[in-house]
Amino acid sequence: MTIQTTRLSDPAVRAFVAAVNAHDREAFLALLAPGATMADDGLDRDLDDWIDREIFSSNGHLEVDRESDGGRALLAHYRNDTWGEMRTRWSFTVDEDGRISRFETGQA
Repeated sequence: MTIQTTRLSDPAVRAFVAAVNAHDREAFLALLAPGATMADDGLDRDLDDWIDREIFSSNGHLEVDRESDGGRALLAHYRNDTWGEMRTRWSFTVDEDGRISRFETGQA
């Protein structure tokens, strides 16, 4: 059973999932701290290239199954037009200003 986005515990993570699912690149970028980084399957990636390719140009969508670590770790079904649907894990580092400084994802 999925968790409704509005019920996710961490405000920054909740806004991240909402921006992904709304395909709202501006809202997504506003959530990121300056110099934010990310990794996919354990490899650091170019953030701008990755989000354009894996989220915004391919209609990415997250359905969260479970959260832990105060809402900063997710187990979710992720789908996009390139790869289809897969079970994924997500973890977030949120700075003291409430902005995401790093996120990591990969297949679960």
